[in-house]
Amino acid sequence: MVSILSHLGIGLLIAAVAGLNSRQIKIVAFVAILPDLDFILNALFIVLSQDMSQHTHNNLYYLMGHREFMHSFLFATLVTLYIWIREKNRKLTVVVGAAILSHVYLDYITSWKMRPFFPFITESSTIGAIYFFDPVVAIISLIPFFYIAAEYFKKNNKLRDGSRWIHAIISDEHKKLYRTLLCILIIWCILNPFAKLILIKHVENIEGNSIDYQNSYPIMPGKFLSAYPYNETHYRILVSSYWGGVEKGTFISKYPENGNEFMDYFNMSKALYDTGFPGEIDYIVYDIDVSESDVTVIISDARRHYTYYWTYFDVEYIFVFDKETQNYNSDSRRSMHNPIPLAMNFFE
Repeated sequence: MVSILSHLGIGLLIAAVAGLNSRQIKIVAFVAILPDLDFILNALFIVLSQDMSQHTHNNLYYLMGHREFMHSFLFATLVTLYIWIREKNRKLTVVVGAAILSHVYLDYITSWKMRPFFPFITESSTIGAIYFFDPVVAIISLIPFFYIAAEYFKKNNKLRDGSRWIHAIISDEHKKLYRTLLCILIIWCILNPFAKLILIKHVENIEGNSIDYQNSYPIMPGKFLSAYPYNETHYRILVSSYWGGVEKGTFISKYPENGNEFMDYFNMSKALYDTGFPGEIDYIVYDIDVSESDVTVIISDARRHYTYYWTYFDVEYIFVFDKETQNYNSDSRRSMHNPIPLAMNFFE
């Protein structure tokens, strides 16, 4: 499972291979999880953003949003440079750089879209080649528990008999094991994007249509969910795997059955959505609810009912238009949670 424990485990693993001392290991451990502390900035941003103009809102989102600036290679470079200036230790600086870069890269090949090349490239992107509950990364996630256990046994003078192997795990006695685990992880993280590329090319040949690499997401180890516009009214949704090729596919309508008579509202909703930020929906489908005074248009992703644990897809934007004035209110909703009103500066 890719989590803060995974990033911490990788940092500790790199530090162990490098043979750092206790103080240096603590520095590396903190830096390895540092990008995920952007949740503090993100919470502050949510509080402050209500009264901002859309321009200010969008620019600050780049800097304060979760998995934004603090998950960029520029931020990783600045942190590494700071460690060099402060510590003047080449080995520590290299290990810190490797730890924080591994965090950014692991999220980039696992999670939904990010902006790792900000500010040079502001478009979001992803590799998305490794499943969130990846078995190899899950093993790395256990490493912090070994460190905690070893410290406990050491402080309580219980490092004898069968418990000595715990201490050995974080000592030089098992450096070969550290190097082996680190090599496996590196090879795994390099080969998976290429394996995904081969699979996508195979699916393209079967479908006779272009398949977007970035918008093909892992839904299980070795299994991906893809989509593409089949025609003006439908998307094609596909599930493919390394061992079975295209395993199943279906068609999803972009519009409800009575959609033609409400096309103006769909177009207005789409125009508003396109001005918003960060633009999470790749394959838009529409739903509609009509009352005497209002027309409610719901925008969501065509893939949202075909994924598990992927909150990236599971989002709706809700626009409520007044029939007479065409004024609107907007909300967003994730999963089965209640709708959250969006500030008027969200869409302009």
